[in-house]
Amino acid sequence: MIEVNNLTKRYGEVDAIRDVTFQATKGEILGFLGRNGAGKTTTMRILAGSLGPSGGSARVAGFDVVEKPKDAKRRLGYLPEQPPLYLDMTVRDFLAFAARIKQVPRAGVRAAVDRAIDKAGLPQVTGRLVGNLSKGYRQRVGLAQAIVHDPEVLVMDEPTEGLDPQQIIEIRELIRGLKGAHTVVLSTHILPEVQQVCDRVLVIDRGRIVAQDTLAALERRVKGSAGVEVVVARPSPEVLAAIRAVPGVLGVAPGPAGLGEGGGAAYLADIALGEDPREGIARAVVEGGFGLLSMHRVSTSLEDIFLGLIRDAGAEG
Repeated sequence: MIEVNNLTKRYGEVDAIRDVTFQATKGEILGFLGRNGAGKTTTMRILAGSLGPSGGSARVAGFDVVEKPKDAKRRLGYLPEQPPLYLDMTVRDFLAFAARIKQVPRAGVRAAVDRAIDKAGLPQVTGRLVGNLSKGYRQRVGLAQAIVHDPEVLVMDEPTEGLDPQQIIEIRELIRGLKGAHTVVLSTHILPEVQQVCDRVLVIDRGRIVAQDTLAALERRVKGSAGVEVVVARPSPEVLAAIRAVPGVLGVAPGPAGLGEGGGAAYLADIALGEDPREGIARAVVEGGFGLLSMHRVSTSLEDIFLGLIRDAGAEG
């Protein structure tokens, strides 16, 4: 659905993005993750046809955004960070206007508007002026105008920016509901957004893609191992040696603050990827008489993954 190859945008001597290459397949939600100023919005604008590239190519549903801009735009819905709204129009009138300028056949405008209103959760405000709506509802209207012509591809730039927590939850739920029917590229700097909404993630830093994969694969790339937290009732120096001797354990150290649940002591075992030595750890702790209180896996946080990728990219640069 989306094919981007060596996409570059220069402003004078400065490269806003350099050699950006990625694909988004039919029906997936692809997260475009990066710090503010990393190049996300520049890439989104080129995909949407509102900004020309300095080099490389981008295709939407098989159409080059430079060579066949009208064909590409017919198949793409765009929600910029600031939704393009007419505040003095009612919701229904604005969406009907958006449908007409996106060349929805006149006979199908009403049905297209009704469908967009339903998908975006707007039935209760269709007769209200857009300017009188809350920011959360305005964002819904922005989403509705992006999907009113039922595009194959949706590009969303920071769709939850500036919303309150309840509005963020609602917008994320709406985006998840688009999965399968549309290919979605979602730009964000909010880490939990990627975790909760996206199938795959691209990480961009200083205008270059530094990683692209599933979150699980990126975790393996950054950390190279996983962890198991073990809480014992009777801590002693021998606990470290007993756990370390279990096959599959790379190392072990006292956990944060050294305290676990129920007043016991926590230990964090570093585990080789693909290994699951929890049974062996449990046996070692019980046979050693240390009193096993609990044991659970500890996964790498998304923040750790992101910071690790950015750090690695900086070291390579």
